[in-house]
Amino acid sequence: MDEAEKQQGGDNAPGWSAPPFPATSAEYITVLAHYHRAEVGRMAGWRDRIDRTTNWAITGVAAMLSLSLSTPTSHHGVLLFAMILVQLLLLIEARRYRFFDVYRGRVRRLEKNYFAQILAPLPDPGNGWARLLGQDLRRPQFTISVAAAMSRRLRRNYFWMFLILLLAWVLKISTPKLQAGEVQRDVAHSLQEIVANAAFGPIPGWAILLLVVAFYGWLAYVALLIGDPDKKEHGEVHV
Repeated sequence: MDEAEKQQGGDNAPGWSAPPFPATSAEYITVLAHYHRAEVGRMAGWRDRIDRTTNWAITGVAAMLSLSLSTPTSHHGVLLFAMILVQLLLLIEARRYRFFDVYRGRVRRLEKNYFAQILAPLPDPGNGWARLLGQDLRRPQFTISVAAAMSRRLRRNYFWMFLILLLAWVLKISTPKLQAGEVQRDVAHSLQEIVANAAFGPIPGWAILLLVVAFYGWLAYVALLIGDPDKKEHGEVHV
C-alpha cells in the first residue's frame, strides 16, 4: 500500500496504529517533562506578543505627545486620536492575554499539583487535576472574559498611558501658549475659554469634555470594579 492509500485509510488502515502510551513510570515522567516544556514555549510565545502590543502603545503615546505639545499649531485632537489608538491596542492585547492565560493555567496546574508535590509534598495534593488537564486539552476554553483581561492589563500598564494622555490633553486645552494664535498666557482665564479650546471641528467643546469624562469613567470602572480571580491562584507573581 502506497502513502496516499495509507493517508486515505486513516488510523484503521493496514500498517497504521495509534502512538503507544507510556508503559512505565519513567516513560510517563518523560512525557510530562516534554509536555511541560511545550506548554511553557507556547506561553512564552503569547507573552512575547503581549509585550509587543504594550511596546506599540508606549511608542504611539510618546509620538503623539511629541507631536501635540511641540508646537502651538498642533491640534488637541491628536491626543484624542492617541486615546482611541491606545484603546484599540488594549483590546488587541486583551485578546492575546486570553490565549496566554490558557497556556499559563495549564503550566500552573502541572507545576502546582505535580512538580510542587515532588519538592514539597502535601497531604492533600488536589486529586483530579490530571483529569481536569486532560479535559482542557480535549476541549480548550478561555478562562477569563475580555472584560477581565482588559481590567488586568489596565491595572498593569495601560492605566498610566491613559493618565499621561489625559494630563497632556488638559494641559493642551488649558494653556493658551499651546494653542494656535499670538496669545502668550500660560493659563486660561476662564472655564468658557477652556471649553472653547476643547472644540473639535463642528463638535462643541462641552460635548468633547463629556465624551472624555465618560470614556475615563468607563476605564475606571473596568480597571477597579471588575474582580481579579487570578491573584489567589498565582499569588503576587502574575501579569
